[in-house]
Amino acid sequence: MSLIDGQQRHIDYLRVSITDRCNYRCTYCLPDTGIAHASRTDVLSFEEIASLVRCFASVGVRRLRLTGGEPTVRRDLPILVSLLKQIQGIDDIALSTNGHLLSDLAGPLRTAGVDRLNVSVDTLDPERFAQITRGGDLPRVLHGIDTARAAGFSAIKINTVAVREFNDHEIGDLCSYAWNRGLVPRFIEQMPMADGALYVPGRFMSAAEIRTAVAEANSQCSVVAESQDVKRGAGPARYWSVVPTEGTAPESANIFGIISPITEHFCDTCNRVRLSATGALHSCLAYDDATDLRSILARSGEAAVIDTITRALLDKRPKHEFGLHGIGGPRKAMIQIGG
Repeated sequence: MSLIDGQQRHIDYLRVSITDRCNYRCTYCLPDTGIAHASRTDVLSFEEIASLVRCFASVGVRRLRLTGGEPTVRRDLPILVSLLKQIQGIDDIALSTNGHLLSDLAGPLRTAGVDRLNVSVDTLDPERFAQITRGGDLPRVLHGIDTARAAGFSAIKINTVAVREFNDHEIGDLCSYAWNRGLVPRFIEQMPMADGALYVPGRFMSAAEIRTAVAEANSQCSVVAESQDVKRGAGPARYWSVVPTEGTAPESANIFGIISPITEHFCDTCNRVRLSATGALHSCLAYDDATDLRSILARSGEAAVIDTITRALLDKRPKHEFGLHGIGGPRKAMIQIGG
């Protein structure tokens, strides 16, 4: 069975936020004033998450990404992964993390069934890292990445929110760091979440500017768009090859990705929906409206949830309205729905 939205897009990817809490307070994710966290009694239990994922799998979802807040702060996370890995139809489980707890959790998560990791690294300068995360520990995160590689993770992506006058001069270094370790660097345009409260005029860096920065840092190479037929994950990133101009085989090219919700929309190929930590189905990151699946599960069971999901996706919008000047975003902060 396939889950098809009102725009005839096939939905096969579910992002599951398992907590709205985090051990970092990144400036592009959390407003200075903080947020009102969900009561712990309102957060989905592991059993409820598994039930809801089973509903999505029954209508065609094949890939999961566990997000937060920061998913690794959820106690006994490997147990949840094991439960989800057993669900018929789920072919792939990924995890997005800030990496702070990876040194301890990489091995257990790999054993439990996590297939792929995305780790946030916005700068390679420890002081700037502490600034943007409001206290994060860069050496600890980098050690966690090395631990994950040693634990057998072969698919690791490094996510960087590109910010002018903060890390724009590090684009080349971040690529080199990733490529030297067999990782894939990805750069993300900043989004106007939290009703634009986190948008800083003049700091936005576009996808085109990111590609230019990569090209300038690799002046003996050409930056070539990869074919849309090349699949490097279920998400919205578009990928480019950095191909040596001469003397080296193209297959040795390095790869980087860009997620560009502002300047180069990808809405027409959207294949994903989101489940919040409290059990709300969000068909689009850019809007606040949601469908409460938790109460339907408790009241009427999985069959009713499946029917609700199918009907809700018929109303999934054709596109979002993110704007260049911090407008068009939802009231919710990124920490409340998962990056």
